[in-house]
Amino acid sequence: MTWAGQKPLLLVITNGLQDYREYLLRSLCTRYRVHLINDTEPSWERPYLDGFTLVPDTGADAVLAAARKIAAEESVSGVMSWHEEHIVQAALVAEELGLPGTPPDAVRRCRDKFATRTALAAEGIAQPGFVVVGNLDEARAAADKLGFPVVIKPRAAGGSQGVVLVADAEELAAHFVTTRDVPVPHTPVFDQGVLVEEYVEGPEISVDSVVHRGRVTPLFVGRKEVGFPPYFEETGHIVDGADPLLADPDFRRMMQAVHTALGCTDGWTHTELKLTARGPRLIEVNGRLGGDLIPYLGLRATGVDPGLATADVACGTEPVTEATKQAVAGVRFCYPPHDDALIEAVDFDRAGLPDEIDLAVPLVAPGDVVSPPRQGLIDGRVALATAVAPSVDTCRTALDRAQAALRLRVGPRR
Repeated sequence: MTWAGQKPLLLVITNGLQDYREYLLRSLCTRYRVHLINDTEPSWERPYLDGFTLVPDTGADAVLAAARKIAAEESVSGVMSWHEEHIVQAALVAEELGLPGTPPDAVRRCRDKFATRTALAAEGIAQPGFVVVGNLDEARAAADKLGFPVVIKPRAAGGSQGVVLVADAEELAAHFVTTRDVPVPHTPVFDQGVLVEEYVEGPEISVDSVVHRGRVTPLFVGRKEVGFPPYFEETGHIVDGADPLLADPDFRRMMQAVHTALGCTDGWTHTELKLTARGPRLIEVNGRLGGDLIPYLGLRATGVDPGLATADVACGTEPVTEATKQAVAGVRFCYPPHDDALIEAVDFDRAGLPDEIDLAVPLVAPGDVVSPPRQGLIDGRVALATAVAPSVDTCRTALDRAQAALRLRVGPRR
């Protein structure tokens, strides 16, 4: 039972990594009683939780059973997840408990990149050409049709896993199996599990938007820094609270059309696009908060709290989307010099950090063994730094200085 005066109860499915998601829980608990459903016992999360439920796994059946039990004991106001592998589970819980949220079929449409492409193509949304394939012969035929270079990617993975730019048939053959076999928990096994896509030139951006009753409000534009070709590792992001795309009516109409075509009605989305000479081209839509601290950068750049906005929508409340400040925020990720690097020491020279740096965080510890992409992705990062500044140039300069201040010592190559 929920007593008068109590905060609403919000279910959160899985937690994510502390360095990337703690700021969200810190915000949520100021307005909501947070109940975590996860398959590991909470540790750093405990100060932010009203309760938690351990499940044997985080598949749909176990999560639904846990949510039913919680709802039988007290009133649940909303459910959310910021983890790619669990957004369908959150949608299923919302549907069963009669809570606000995008329908599960639409969330699955975002998770399945081929379904995304198909739905957008039906509405004439600008995007790269694409073909879904199940084996290397089909991939060769698709690449011949689209024209090299092409991008290959798993049908339902996240975090740029398995996404590769291939220049010719030889490179396609070298990378195809690894892309095809990227493990994707809690996702159907597809007979045709790889997308071959036209490569489009131009800067890549991400747009974090809140969706309430079908209305899309873009809030943060992240300008990506990408490295480690032919892979697409996101090595940093810059979010400008005054980004001109946010005020561009054509861009906003495109964002609304994309979400309408996919059936997104309530929640938060992270949309990725290329800005080509012919205009924006849709790369993908993720039915969750962005990763890589992008929503944190949005918070620091605009004052709009992404955790609370998402939770409000999940509970059927109009989200607060008006910016209260205007700044530029950025993040830079640092990597080891080679595969299988044994970490001996890692930290920042704090005296060398400029005033604009607000976070400088080692992500590994002595004794860890890490690798840069492709062998390592997010787990291969050794440190991160964020900056808040009045201009893009000042922000980038601060991040450059933070990267130069990293003191990393690795052992001999193993």
